[in-house]
Amino acid sequence: MLVTTLIILALLVFWLAGWWFGHGEDLSAWDHPAEGSGQERFSRSGGPSAGHGQAEDDIRAMGDQVRGLSQKQRLQFAREFMEQIPEGREFDCEFRPVDAGGLTAEWVLAPGADPARRVLYIHGGAFIAGSPNSHRTITSRWSEVSGAAVLAIDYRLMPEHRRAAGIEDCRTAYRWILENGPDAAAPPQWLYVSGDSAGGNLSLSLAAWVRDIGLRSPDGVIGLSPLTDSTYSGLSIRRNLKTDIMLGPLFGALMKIPRPILMWLFVLENRVRPVNPVVSPIFGDLSGLPPTLIQVSESEMLLDDARRYVNKARAAGSPVRLQSWAGLLHVWHIMNPEVPEALEAFEQIAAFVRSVEASGAAPA
Repeated sequence: MLVTTLIILALLVFWLAGWWFGHGEDLSAWDHPAEGSGQERFSRSGGPSAGHGQAEDDIRAMGDQVRGLSQKQRLQFAREFMEQIPEGREFDCEFRPVDAGGLTAEWVLAPGADPARRVLYIHGGAFIAGSPNSHRTITSRWSEVSGAAVLAIDYRLMPEHRRAAGIEDCRTAYRWILENGPDAAAPPQWLYVSGDSAGGNLSLSLAAWVRDIGLRSPDGVIGLSPLTDSTYSGLSIRRNLKTDIMLGPLFGALMKIPRPILMWLFVLENRVRPVNPVVSPIFGDLSGLPPTLIQVSESEMLLDDARRYVNKARAAGSPVRLQSWAGLLHVWHIMNPEVPEALEAFEQIAAFVRSVEASGAAPA
């Protein structure tokens, strides 16, 4: 009887601890659509383009290959799949390897790119995959539409490294780009931080850190389908599980795990509570942030991550905007130029950059 009681108590403590790990601010207050100029919606009559439809077919085929794989096999598959994305493509850019303060990186330079105009790009890949190479379709387009030199960094990935290692690498890269361009050591005239998915999470976390320690702020931050809430509390995480054909096959099984156990797994893997703003930017102070643009698909699991972040940041007085597209893949930007919606999204990014720079002189 005593043993049974102790087991029950141990399970109760385990369950309560898991609940506490993921217990933070009630984010449901930010579930409403962004108000006024805070949100723009894009859609095509008749649905997504034929190019997007072909990309969906390719991703569905990938999802079929993932099913039944072990965790180790999924990791290897994800890494190999992402590294194959730029294969066979021609780029009108220079890719220049560089040591960014001890961090492997590459400068991506479109013809005529101004070395004084810079973008720090942080790739996605669920913190476990991706590299500067895997995201060249994004970084090359970024350089083309902005006329800027893009620094794509190869931050340390999980599970070989802790989440904190990747965060530290992003901070190192930011300090470095403040003093170094592609041709010489010099401060930037204009500076942007951007990232997709996991990289979007790291970008938003980085912006808050820069503010808090008093470094020169980026002139703008652009997040593509960013993860903002590591407690996975948004309704779209589960509601869009079937419509998100990119993330659904990869993380559907994970979402079936009871929440307290999921929070325990996060803490054991990352050594930090999932409500910590360092890993969940939405739980932090969102005032005093630079102009920020968030782009997201309305069909993806991270829709509420984007919407909640934008609403909370705007309520705190930060100039943050949301642009959403109907029926698209998670981070559809990477599938350019084959997917017209990807080109449209980059046109909006270019317009955002122009609006930032038209609003005033660059910081000294």
